Amino acid sequence: MAQTPNSLTQLALQKFKKNFWGVLSLSFIVICGLVALFAYAIAPDDSQNANQMHLSIHSQPPGFQVQMLTIPAPDVVDQSAFSALFFGKKNGDTEIPIASYRFDDIFLEYVPYTGADALGMPKRLELDGVDDYNAFAKAYLKTKKFHLGTDKYGRDLLSRMLVGARISFVIGFVAVFISLLIGVLLGAFAGYFGGKVDAAIMWLINVTWSIPTLLLVIAITLALGKGFWQVFIAVGLTMWVEVARVVRGQVLGVKQMQYVTAARALGYTDFRIIRRHILPNVMAPLIVISAANFAGAILIESGLSFLGIGAQPPMPSWGAMIKDHYSYIILGKPYLAVIPGLAIMLLVMAFMLVGNALRDALDVKA
Repeated sequence: MAQTPNSLTQLALQKFKKNFWGVLSLSFIVICGLVALFAYAIAPDDSQNANQMHLSIHSQPPGFQVQMLTIPAPDVVDQSAFSALFFGKKNGDTEIPIASYRFDDIFLEYVPYTGADALGMPKRLELDGVDDYNAFAKAYLKTKKFHLGTDKYGRDLLSRMLVGARISFVIGFVAVFISLLIGVLLGAFAGYFGGKVDAAIMWLINVTWSIPTLLLVIAITLALGKGFWQVFIAVGLTMWVEVARVVRGQVLGVKQMQYVTAARALGYTDFRIIRRHILPNVMAPLIVISAANFAGAILIESGLSFLGIGAQPPMPSWGAMIKDHYSYIILGKPYLAVIPGLAIMLLVMAFMLVGNALRDALDVKA
């Protein structure tokens, strides 16, 4: 006989598993997270920020292929395997797209790629100390395929998309962490102590709530300066208000419960009562609101990057990719803006569906 789950956590987990869209969305988020974490191990261009430019092959369609001549850097860059795996290779090699090549005595004569129907001027590269031309061709002359095409600077769009996923995930985690840290603290104090403490915190919440989110983020970003971490802090500082209101409302109800009264009678401190007896009982709505805030943080960061005050070049960001290529929508190459836009839409929708599934699973009245 199967045992009936006897805890709210097990019941919620079973209900969540029965939600097809919730499980599918969570699986998609986990896969995207793993791809973002190991982006440089997967990306065809594993240089830092996937920033290997080839202006002669800019704005090429998905599936484009070209022969690539790699000229090694004269000095070997000292870099650990860990750094290369998670932060990209400090690549000093020069890559040149070529249309054709041939070996001529001690020279490699090649024609640079200048277009499908155009022929460039032949150039020569001296192969000093090279004895085996076949081995040289195998090592430094390869056909490179761009599965999602190239952007307007000739960079591999797939690699930029994979590395750019990191921005979305990091902004979500940092912003949600900051919003929870501030919102839970202020909301719990406001709901538990009431009186002047509640009035002061609610005044701060209402003032912050009245300012448009994007405008407030822009103001904080301009005050802190443009940069990677400044954007994360700015987004987090604008998302705590909703958390604080939810926590305050939950605490107002929970603090009237008999176990809280019993804890006061036993002489426990207010801090212990809040931490050990109240907050654990208001976690369900916090989990749901955190999923929604994660999606909101991704959208806000994309908007900031589109405005040019988010992650700064050459760091890849999906919002910045849309900004760089939105004009290509009317120039016959809409995929350059549609691909990052679709990625943002799918990731945000996945977080919203997970939030809805968690809300249904944690609803004790259902």
